[in-house]
Amino acid sequence: MSARELVRVGILGGGQLARMLALAGAPLGAKFLMLDTDANACGGQVAALMHADYRDHDALARFANQVDFATFDFENVPADSAHWLAERIPVYPNPRALAVAQDRLAEKTLFQSLGIGTPAFRAVDTLAELRAAVSEIGVPSILKTRRLGYDGKGQYRLRNVEDVDAAWVALSGGRDSASLILESFVRFQRELSVIAVRSRSGEFRHWPLTRNWHHEGVLSLSLAPASVTDTMTAEALNYAKAVADQLDYVGVFALELFEVDGRLLANEMAPRVHNSGHWTIEGAECSQFENHLRAVMGLPLGDTAARGYSAMLNWIGDLPDEQAALAIPGVHWHDYGKSSRPGRKVGHATVCGHDPDQLQSRLQRLGVALDRETQVAPALGVMRSSRIA
Repeated sequence: MSARELVRVGILGGGQLARMLALAGAPLGAKFLMLDTDANACGGQVAALMHADYRDHDALARFANQVDFATFDFENVPADSAHWLAERIPVYPNPRALAVAQDRLAEKTLFQSLGIGTPAFRAVDTLAELRAAVSEIGVPSILKTRRLGYDGKGQYRLRNVEDVDAAWVALSGGRDSASLILESFVRFQRELSVIAVRSRSGEFRHWPLTRNWHHEGVLSLSLAPASVTDTMTAEALNYAKAVADQLDYVGVFALELFEVDGRLLANEMAPRVHNSGHWTIEGAECSQFENHLRAVMGLPLGDTAARGYSAMLNWIGDLPDEQAALAIPGVHWHDYGKSSRPGRKVGHATVCGHDPDQLQSRLQRLGVALDRETQVAPALGVMRSSRIA
């Protein structure tokens, strides 16, 4: 009897998310082809990698001929390229979802149309419009590029009205017009995220809400499950499901939220597996990576329940001491195979425990062993108050 033919999965993008998708997909009988503008993208260490520009239709045609369907590693793949590809093979999530998530104005407008709370925002195309928006929204506020910004990039915080001209020059490049958005500065109590998955048939599942801490705009630490009320959980999940259904979304996505005086405001969505869901690899019955592939492959979705309590720490710039980390029970190590560079995500570790006390003990040991006490301190602080929050 001949072996069953493997499902051929194409991934636009070849970074660490593609890498983790490929590792999760091998047991499902999938093989992968990644397309990336970087010939040395780290996903190429575990799967076939095609080096090409995302706008190269000849390369996209060759890519399409070698896969059964395509998905994304990151949201900055040109939406036009995704539309072109979708005319030839199935693409999940669909290009419309990708296009909305690429444009902060379109994204915030979608949230508003669904009754989802957001920070106040205004479209800004000229310096005069920025001045008018600042007069209306006030300061502090944040000027952002509508496209291509992530991990704190493409943003300028206005602390007073005297910052307007400098902010405009910084994000417009000194041009007369630019596609920007001004958002009110949110004094939030917590940053939370919903990681959810929707199947081809519309089935919706979610992992427990996750609490996140950022450093200089980059995710530093995640803790799951977050301690939230049933009412807040229901509100967050209603938001996420409304977005997924409206976009006819297929696959995993993240909805990032601010908790402000007991209510939730949507910050942004990511149309892909997400950094704040990395803990699910070891900390949930079925990880975000496996469930994304189940969704796009048309397989039944897996159980999203947490196995206990987890904390995920990002390694930015360079990797700490792997030997010291792995000597601690419950620590799981992920090296992305990237060279060290300031500001670059090069790996992460997830610490798991059966209960909050065990997680707290292990996380504290990890912080000491790696000289990362400052990084783990926020999570330890909330666990010492007898709750994961």
